[in-house]
Amino acid sequence: MDKIKQIQKKLVQKGIDAYIIPTADDHNSEYLCEYYKTRAFLSGFTGSAGTLVITPKKSFLWTDGRYHIQASKQLEGKNITLMKQGTNGVPTIEEFLASNLKENSTVAFEGKVMPTSFVLKLIEKIPNIKLNSDIDLVSDIWEDRPRLPFSFLYKLEEFFSGKSYKEKLNEIKQKLIEYQADVHILSSLEDQAWLYNLRANDIPHTPVFLAFTIIDQETCHLFIDPKKIDKIIEKYLKENEIVVHEYSDFYTYLSTIENKTILLDLNKANYSLYSILNNKNTLINKADPSLLLKAIKNKVEIDNTIHAHIKDGVAFTKWMYYVKTNIQEDSSLSELTVQSYLQKLRQAQESYVDISFDTICAYKDHGAMMHYSATTESNYTLEPNDFLLIDSGGHYLDGTTDITRTLALGNLTDMQKLHFTTVLKSVIALSEAVFLKGVKGLNLDILARGPIWKQLLDYKCGTGHGVGFLLSVHEAPNGFRWQIVPERNDSAEFVPGMITTNEPGIYLENKYGIRIENEMVCVPKGKSEFGEFLGFETITYAPIDLDAIDVNLLNAEEKNWLNQYHKKVFKLISPHLEADEVEWLKNYTREI
Repeated sequence: MDKIKQIQKKLVQKGIDAYIIPTADDHNSEYLCEYYKTRAFLSGFTGSAGTLVITPKKSFLWTDGRYHIQASKQLEGKNITLMKQGTNGVPTIEEFLASNLKENSTVAFEGKVMPTSFVLKLIEKIPNIKLNSDIDLVSDIWEDRPRLPFSFLYKLEEFFSGKSYKEKLNEIKQKLIEYQADVHILSSLEDQAWLYNLRANDIPHTPVFLAFTIIDQETCHLFIDPKKIDKIIEKYLKENEIVVHEYSDFYTYLSTIENKTILLDLNKANYSLYSILNNKNTLINKADPSLLLKAIKNKVEIDNTIHAHIKDGVAFTKWMYYVKTNIQEDSSLSELTVQSYLQKLRQAQESYVDISFDTICAYKDHGAMMHYSATTESNYTLEPNDFLLIDSGGHYLDGTTDITRTLALGNLTDMQKLHFTTVLKSVIALSEAVFLKGVKGLNLDILARGPIWKQLLDYKCGTGHGVGFLLSVHEAPNGFRWQIVPERNDSAEFVPGMITTNEPGIYLENKYGIRIENEMVCVPKGKSEFGEFLGFETITYAPIDLDAIDVNLLNAEEKNWLNQYHKKVFKLISPHLEADEVEWLKNYTREI
């Protein structure tokens, strides 16, 4: 029997009117280990974001603009209606349920993987709803479900992190005093890895470990599988007076907390956690203090990240040289082969840990799918024409990288060059922004979209996101987009030390996609009687393909930016290349 139909049969048996399956784990992580990929298991849609709603007779899948094309293809022929999130006329999940469910209907979900903020919005939208928040309908039909991940913890030395665990803990405790809170519950995996200066490999390409943390003024409790702790880490935890508990004991421990004022981020805390604490304690719903603390990189982290980008730039430049010099003669090049070659070049760099996300290597019309992933079935052979878009990155002990370049593999049409040059103009406009302290990405996004909007085009995603330090490649709360998307949490004001991507693009379905992406660090620009001004410094170092540019469309200021950028790329990257690569780079970073 079809998986969706098996769930629908259970809904009828249990009197459930709607069952919600989010893309989440107990920690509301963006990227998941295999155990938690329930929505993908049921629907066949493999994107990293989406929510499946199943009713006794129908099923619906919501996902954002990054995945509309991919979801359309993967849901084809299935009895699942695609709800294109963010599109005019498409209701939110709460609005949809409110208009389609009768009074006193039952909505069910597994509370441990449901964000509290979503459930509270649901209750507000549908006051007479009946909730069943402790039901797992999937495990019974998922016979070969993967196990929870296991990886050993390792320490990120202060030489890389720039700040000790105790310094970070004291900063959090100061926030507890400020908020008059007794206890802080921390469930975000990235925030815990940052706090402890520890990393692991429980989630693919995100070096974190499954854990919960409870902090008060006296003690820090870490809930984790103790088998992941070797003798070195055990000694480190004891030296820092961190009390270790079994991961599976967390919810039982929560039930012992009473009459406390608890600092809890309801965007991160799951509904089961919230339900246990809510009736016996006073909850303060604020962002985890570590969210902003880890987003503002210290000088050591920034210096290390720049070093990581130089290494990454060397790997990428060698890769670009390989593709551009072999495309005319080597018929064996394909999306998968060149993707694999880039990973090998990164692996050869010092202090390499992992790729920072699944590489997007997309030729021709595949580039129009923002999060395309090449498979043996979809793999295109590369030819000496059209665009190849590659979005990739690496984790190193000294930082995380995220870079996109779009390469011209041969002659381009005038329209293709117009679109590429327009994207470049967008990148330059945002790169050169100077703004007053207090400005957010919402204020700056039009700088990037402006040139593209003038072409009556747009891209269905944000313009940029924060980047972690050997953590998630997508890190809140800084970013660029033209409208607030609450679940993205990327609308914070910019502060010196934040690292954010700059990645506008043009995507034409069934034709091609173009994206150019650099990382930028927010830096002070000066003070005047009008206030404190900030700006950005680009810290990604790799050529932007001159073969794809219509130079006549760039003004003098834009040409100067590109020339200065390429001059820096050559200076930093060329000392690490072979002689023939240096000559090639000299040509591809020439003044225009």
